[in-house]
Parts: sequence; structure tokens; C-alpha cells
Amino acid sequence: MRLATRQRLRLSGGTELSFITAGEASKPAVLLLHGFPSSARTFREVVPELSQAAYVIAPDLPGFGESDVLPAVSFPAFGQAISELLDRLAIGPRYVYLHDWGAPVGFHIAMQAPERVLGLIVQNANAHRTGFGPQWAATQAYWAQPTPENEAAATAHLTFEGTRDQYLANVPPDVAARIPPGGWEEDWRVMNLPGRMDAQRALVADYAHYVARFDAIAEYLARWQPPSLMLWGRHTMHSSISPRSCRGCGLCRGWKPTSSTPATSCSRPHGLPASSAIRRVFA
Repeated sequence: MRLATRQRLRLSGGTELSFITAGEASKPAVLLLHGFPSSARTFREVVPELSQAAYVIAPDLPGFGESDVLPAVSFPAFGQAISELLDRLAIGPRYVYLHDWGAPVGFHIAMQAPERVLGLIVQNANAHRTGFGPQWAATQAYWAQPTPENEAAATAHLTFEGTRDQYLANVPPDVAARIPPGGWEEDWRVMNLPGRMDAQRALVADYAHYVARFDAIAEYLARWQPPSLMLWGRHTMHSSISPRSCRGCGLCRGWKPTSSTPATSCSRPHGLPASSAIRRVFA
């Protein structure tokens, strides 16, 4: 088995993308897409186990981790960058892991080449309007009226405390005690590099365009019905959906409203990728 290796790729537009690969290229490929505010470091404890059964590709999204900021920041541009990475690595059929900000990127990739998607692994990633709880009110107000005041409210989480909350908010003390501060400290350091904070603000605004594609995503899922493993952190602060309500509204039976995608639900603590559950996908 090939150990995890970090590499850099110069994209056709001139910026560089940092990514990790692990495992044998002859095995099924799985693309791991992290969320805000982290990087491929999210998967540092997951990659060794997954690479025993799959060929793992874990990029730092542009402007995150060690990857450069793109000249024009948007989720479709991120999708194009990761698609170029997959093409350069000659990755054919693949599983796609979607998490948080990685969901718009992953769905862009999946819908561009649906015949290459072996399955989806969805952990704390929203693709339906029922996923918006009251905590999204300020962001939705900004999308409706993009004034400086509304932008300030929608991006109020772009602080050290807000970055730390991505790891610790709503998490019981016994779980929080197992989460080292190095994660959010490194995320905050990276966010303060040149151009990074502007990129984060641009993504908050661009997420509205992703939301506008929810109906198209539902149609994709209904037509192609990719096998799906659905995982939800029970302490997440970003959505009103719990594993129980998810099953009740039909998401775990097929991404409401299509009710067509095979899926399994598994509750996990906030922020901890479920490597054992994911590995069973390749069994």
C-alpha cells in the first residue's frame, strides 16, 4: 500500500493546488472534499484506513490549506479545479465524499460526469432547503439584500472565535475535550494569509447560487440514483436536520423530494469523519 503523499499541481490557470493521495491506484477511487474552515488535514486519521480499500484523493480546496486562492472565487470554479486534478491523475470512476463547503464542489463534479460516480458519501452536507435552520437567517438576508450591513452579519463567523466554534459549538464537554486546538489555530492562521478572507466572503455570497441549483440536484439524484451513505454529526450547529428528522422527511430514503436514492444514515459526533462506516462502502 502506498502511504499518504502530499503533492502540488499547477492548474491550467496558473495557480497551484495542494492534495494528498494514498493507496493503490488500481483500487476504487474516493475523492474527499473538506468543508469550512479546514483542509485535507480533516482526513488525517481517515486516510490510512480508507487507503487500505481505496485510492484516496484529498485536495485542499483553492484558498484553503496549502492551495492557492483562485483569481475568481466560486464553487463552480472550485469544481473545475478539482475536475482538472482528477483528469491529470487519470481518475475514472470514483466515489465522492461531500462535507459542508465540499458539497457544492462535489455536486458540480458529479453532475458534470454522472456516469463516473460510483456513489456518494454525504456527511453534514446540505442539498435541500429543509436543511436551513434559523442560524441561516442572516446569510439569507444577505443573499436577498447584499448590503454592507447584511454582509457583515452574514460573515460575522470569520473570526478566531467563529473558527473555533466550527469545532466546539454545541459539542458536549467530553467530546470537546478530545478535539485539540491545533486544528482551529491552523485554520485561523491560513485564513489570515493574503487574499484568504476575501475568498471566504466570496464563498458566503456564492453559496446562494448553489442553493438555486437544489432543484437541479434533486433531478440529478432522481435520474442517476447514485448509491449513497449519509452521515450526520449529531451536534452540528449548521443545520436543523438531525438523523431522526432526516429519516422522517425522506432524505435518507432518497434526498427529499425525490425519494429515490438508496442511502444509509449513521450518527457521528460533530466533526469526526466516520472512517469505519465509509470503508464499508468499498467492502
